Amino acid sequence: MPALSTFFGIIVYMYKESGGKHSVPHIHVEYGDEDAVYDFDGNIIEGDIPKAKQKLVEAWIEIHKEELKANWILLGRGEQFFKIDPLK
Repeated sequence: MPALSTFFGIIVYMYKESGGKHSVPHIHVEYGDEDAVYDFDGNIIEGDIPKAKQKLVEAWIEIHKEELKANWILLGRGEQFFKIDPLK
């Protein structure tokens, strides 16, 4: 599955889930062997990653919230998302 963005060892994914396990717009984040699901307000819905990496993900979400929303709409229409710049 293609990544939405990658930065500081963090990989961010967004994909359409059949069955809709999570009822709110969200992203999936992986760091090493750990993963978490975040809503677009930067809240963890499920899972856990190290605190320092959580802060980076929260900052990235805040910066790119509108792009995340646009991508969520695209996926809802069955279209491919666009990549989002990494945190620098």
